[in-house]
Amino acid sequence: MPDELQTWFASRVPKDWFTGGLEIMSDGEEILVVGNLPDVELAGGTSAAARAAAQDARIDRFREETRDDRVRIAREGERHFRRKVGWGARCGDQMKLFTTASVPVMTRLRMPERSILDTLVGMHQKDWIKGLRDALVKVDEARGKGPLN
Repeated sequence: MPDELQTWFASRVPKDWFTGGLEIMSDGEEILVVGNLPDVELAGGTSAAARAAAQDARIDRFREETRDDRVRIAREGERHFRRKVGWGARCGDQMKLFTTASVPVMTRLRMPERSILDTLVGMHQKDWIKGLRDALVKVDEARGKGPLN
């Protein structure tokens, strides 16, 4: 599926939006498309805070200028892949995610948190299943000792 996602979005995202290829992350709920914007060109001696503010402004401008096209592409992707499509952009050291899904689990988790949760569940799944089986054995034992037997 990652190759299919990469090909599908690369064929729809305008070539002049980003420098380099798209970074596409996905899980069972969402596809997140992130691209790199050209870094800002500032005079030498510009403070780090001013550079960060200029990079944030470039991302915000991209977000506003491409909104209609991003929504159209996302809707097509959501119909095709049956998952929500979120967007993000990176400019220099700054990255912003926008229109991302917040999926209810025990709380609302975004893709990075869901990825960590999936990893933890996968690591402990065997122990968890064993615990459930042990609990079911104890339930059966308690039923066997009950008043109806």
